[in-house]
Order: sequence, then C-alpha cells, then structure tokens
Amino acid sequence: MKFFTIISTTLILLLRQVVADHHHNDHTIRGVNVGGWLILEQWLGGDIWNTAPDASDEYSFCNSLGQDAAFSALQQHWSTWFTQDTVNELASYGINALRIPIGYWSVVKDQSQPYVMGAMDYLDQALGWAEDAGLKVWIDLHGIPGSQNGFDNSGHAGAVDWQTNSSNMPASIAVLQSLAEKYSASNYSDVVVAIELVNEPISWSPNNVSVTRQFYIDAYSAVRSSLTDNQDLQIIMHDSFVNLSDWSDMPSTVNASYDQLGLDTHIYQVFTPETTALDGPGHVQKACDYQYSLQSSNDVLPTYAGEWSAAEEVCIYSNGTTVAGTSCSEDGCQCTSDDSSQWSQQLVDVVRSFVEAQMDVFEGNSTGYFFWSHTGPGAWNFISGVQQGWIPQPLSDRQFPGQCGFQLQNETDDGYHGYHDHRRVKRGLLGSI
Repeated sequence: MKFFTIISTTLILLLRQVVADHHHNDHTIRGVNVGGWLILEQWLGGDIWNTAPDASDEYSFCNSLGQDAAFSALQQHWSTWFTQDTVNELASYGINALRIPIGYWSVVKDQSQPYVMGAMDYLDQALGWAEDAGLKVWIDLHGIPGSQNGFDNSGHAGAVDWQTNSSNMPASIAVLQSLAEKYSASNYSDVVVAIELVNEPISWSPNNVSVTRQFYIDAYSAVRSSLTDNQDLQIIMHDSFVNLSDWSDMPSTVNASYDQLGLDTHIYQVFTPETTALDGPGHVQKACDYQYSLQSSNDVLPTYAGEWSAAEEVCIYSNGTTVAGTSCSEDGCQCTSDDSSQWSQQLVDVVRSFVEAQMDVFEGNSTGYFFWSHTGPGAWNFISGVQQGWIPQPLSDRQFPGQCGFQLQNETDDGYHGYHDHRRVKRGLLGSI
C-alpha cells in the first residue's frame, strides 16, 4: 500500500508539472507597472506636485489648479514621467510587459468631476513604443466612478461610493466596453494582451465582495461581447483582497476557457503588522509561502502577481544580523528606509535575497508578475534596483538560488540560460522531476 501511495503522489506531482508547463511555457509575464503616470500618486514623487502643493491625489490636483492649468501641468508630466527611452531601457533589462493604470475620466468625460482628459493620447503613444520594443501591455482600469477603494490610486482618496451609488457600476462597465472595443482592434492585437476590470476593489464596507463578484460576471460578459478583432484578449479581475481560492469557480461561472479570464493578486510585505515585524529571513520565508496558494489558483486560471515590490522594513547590523525596523542607532547599522543609493553591500544582499525569492515563486507558480513601479522611492523603483544591484541582471541570475525549496530550469548563479522553459525542478521521492 505504501508503494502505491508513493506512486500516486508522484503521478500527481508529475501531472501538476505538465499542467504548469502547458500553461507557462514561453508565456510568463515579467513586467513592470507604469505607476504615477496616467493616474497621479503623490508618494511616487514627481515635479508635478510642486504646481499644486496642497493636492494629494489627481482629483484634488485638478480641483486645485482648474481645468486649463491642470491640463498644462499634466501634459508636461505625461511627456516626461514615462518615455520611449524608459520602455527601451526596461526591455533591455529583460522586461517583456507593462501594466499601465488609467482612470475612467480619461476614457469618458465626467462633467461632474474636476478631472481633465488627454491621457489616452499618451497611452496610445506608449502602446506604439511597447510594440516597437517587443513588449506586451495590460490596460488596467485603476480608477472607476465613485472610487472602488478610497485610495489615492483610484484618483480620489476618501469616500468609497462605487457600490453605494447605483449608477456607478453600469458606468464602469460602459468604460470597459469602450476600452475593449478600441483595444481589441487588429492594430493593437500584437501589443494589448489584457484589460483589467478594476484595480483593488476593497472587499470590506461599504463594498460587498458579493456585489464585486456580480460586477465581474456582468463586466466579463460585456467586455467579451465588445471585443472586435482580437478575441484572445484576456480579461483580468483583481482578487479584492480575499483568498485566491474564493475565485476558483469564476471560469466555470462565466464559461471562460483557461486563457480568457485571469486573476490578479497584489503581494506586498510592508502594509500589515505581521509583515513589518519580520526580519530578512522572515520576509524570504513569507515570500516562499505564497507558492502554494499561487500554484493552486494558477492550475484553475492564469494567476498573476500584478503588483509586488522589493520594499521591506528591516535593518542590518555590521555582523549581518537583520531585525525588523526602520531606524537604528548602532554604528554600522543600516535600514532599508535609508536612501537606497547609499545601501551597503550587506543590505543590498538582504534585499536581493528577498527579491529573488519572490521572483522564483512567481516564475514557478504563477503566470507572471509586474513589479511596482518603473520608478519611485527606494525599493519601489525597478530601474534603480537594476542599477544598484538588488534586482538581478539578467532576471534569471541568482545569488541566492533555491531559497524556496526548488529551482527553476532557467535559473543560474553564473549567467543567463534563457527563458525558453522555466519549469520548477522539484526534489521529490524519485529525485528531480
């Protein structure tokens, strides 16, 4: 009986590996978010905030300056924050996709709000740059009528009225239909691969996750029916901060094939007391633990880490010991809250270890990832991470291989072995499989 149990367990592992290979081979997203560009986020920085020092989000920015002055300032920002040179630089680092947030007010004019239009022209320009560089693009509806979360990234921090006003959800679907009709046309089919229905809708009051679920069902149908030439355009839903397994029935609910509907989850380790209490190895272990829920979800529908970063709150002493925290007074001690350009090699290695663990988990157990963001402060800045050595180059390079109990077949500690096949090498009952 023990022999048959071993064989059965091994066959299950092999079957999971075959399924994962079928889903992943040559299609893994290794992406970066274009944060703070077509939707302003003050914490990411930018000279644009000097023109409206009292503003805290795009709503208050436009409201403070008025339409004409806001449009002028935004045009300058849109022209400089993210450029063709940025796209080409990201491509040179091995990035193959961009997730570009957009606000509903850029798609349809909302006369009741102070927002200004004009961002869509820059989105279209970026799609051309991405196509020229061989990158794919997710168009992410980051801000919707009424605000889905009350965060500044929705355009308007504060009240969450998306589900409390009966007109907001139909209006959101209308925006998505407009995006789908335009960006599923044949001239975009080589670059736009997905539309995300809404970014980070909260699951707690005043929202109700069951209402969000029905919105996803209705929006999926509406977007699918609005597709023109590119019927392969993937529709993405965010997990709404609930368990990934809570969405496992959605493909069958909406009658979607594996590649038609995707799930986006955002994985950070700086926003809860549990994660800010971790030391360096604790952050690595926490990253490794995500492999199980990601793999289970990815077996059912393509699952992505649509946002993640290198941010962690740790300090390192001169003897190499790490502790949770943002400050320390001992000579030789340094924290990740310090200017990343001044990090010691010891601290760079701590953050690099954390980054590699996350990348291994995403490569081996999901359909891909998007780092937040292309630029920003400290460990939120992908380009700085490459330049400062805490993001691997090439992306397959590993200084800390096998941290999560497996290695990727493309993973190397001495150079680039390519990305043709990134299957996990598991050490199982019968050796590596």
